[in-house]
Amino acid sequence: MSKKRDEIVVEESEYLIHSKEHARRKFVAEGSASSISNNLGASYITPFALAIGANSAHIGFLSSFAGLFSPLGQLFGSRLMEKRSRRTIVARGTFVQMIFWLPIILLAYLYWKGVAVFYLPYILIGLFSIFMFAQGTKHPAWFSWIGDLVPERERGKYFAKRNRANGILGLTAFFVAAFLLDYFKTKGFALLGFGIIFSLSLFFKGVSHNFLRKIFSPRFKLKKGYYFSFLSFVKKYDNYGKFSVYQAVFYFAVMLSAPFFAVYMLKDLGFSYVTFTIVTMSSMIFYLLFVPLAGKFSDRYGNIKLFYVAGLLFPIVPFLWIFLRSPVLLILLPGLISGIANSAFILSVNNFTYDSVSSQRRGLCVAYSSLLKGIGIALGSLAGGFLVEYLSITFMKPILFVFLLSSVLILFAGLFFLPQIKEERKTERMKGFSVDVQHPFKAVHSDVVWFKNFFRN
Repeated sequence: MSKKRDEIVVEESEYLIHSKEHARRKFVAEGSASSISNNLGASYITPFALAIGANSAHIGFLSSFAGLFSPLGQLFGSRLMEKRSRRTIVARGTFVQMIFWLPIILLAYLYWKGVAVFYLPYILIGLFSIFMFAQGTKHPAWFSWIGDLVPERERGKYFAKRNRANGILGLTAFFVAAFLLDYFKTKGFALLGFGIIFSLSLFFKGVSHNFLRKIFSPRFKLKKGYYFSFLSFVKKYDNYGKFSVYQAVFYFAVMLSAPFFAVYMLKDLGFSYVTFTIVTMSSMIFYLLFVPLAGKFSDRYGNIKLFYVAGLLFPIVPFLWIFLRSPVLLILLPGLISGIANSAFILSVNNFTYDSVSSQRRGLCVAYSSLLKGIGIALGSLAGGFLVEYLSITFMKPILFVFLLSSVLILFAGLFFLPQIKEERKTERMKGFSVDVQHPFKAVHSDVVWFKNFFRN
């Protein structure tokens, strides 16, 4: 009798292993469709906003509200996991996003007809905020779902492979959209071009939705006692809590400048949509080249060292934008550096979260961490937008001053927080790395602590 039970368990185990392998392959295909949709749609929201009359303050609000509504959606989505399956939550969130492309496309028609032109940027901010709320509702369930499908020892390799495949197709879509927009702009029909690429974004979001409905989802039920409040999460300030606060400060600093690179290229430098796209996506190309190395590095040496690499490189990016105006130099310098930094940071964020948080609390902790990040994004975008639009200085352009301020704050965020965050799993020791890369952070951090203790005494 016991032998028969053992055979059944083995059969079920083999079935589960096969189902998970199949699901991982399907998630690569689904992610590719989703990446194409995002790069045809959401990636062009800022140029679209400018095309319907938005100014820098509007762009700040657009980035701010989108950055805040997404984590608010994650809080809502994390509680949905108590009542709904993860697959249902993700699929329905994707469907809602499909629907909201329709009124966004309508805005292009209204601007062309001259209807309520003054209010259109505000309507776009509202619609895109709800779009991002729907994006947020599905993220905790998606993060938990795919985390249960990928073995711990293969996470770096799998996500590097998935991100690379998704990135290549998304990048192709982004370039196609740029050429379409440039073609229609030269014919005097730029808004028609936006309508076409947003319609294509809706279509590929539908393809993603179709995949999601069919991907295997392991049984998952939240146990009693899993829940704790956001205030408790912040007060605890454990290793993952420190990382979450670091993300909030880091993204505040980044979003002072990031939304306005597009404004700077299209308005100040006068780039065409094609040139804008090439410069914008250059970092993605370098990201795709380096992310497999980051995946192997993460599996072998851990994620904290990748945070240090990103923390050293990110401050250089907005600083270089102050001096460079040539598209070629923008591609070869900030594009390359940003690509390497993103390959280190994006992969290590996901893997560090999987290492730090239990399966039961993964969705909730991701939602809380994203809320802190969203607050940073919202405040950074608003501050950047107001500074660019209303700051009165004579020694340099306000937008370039914002780039400088962003660079300094990104650097100080890393200097203060990164030495406090510890690796959550055992990894190989990399000789010389801790001295070469971690030393600048730990040295300054030690000085800060020394001065604090000195003045206390």
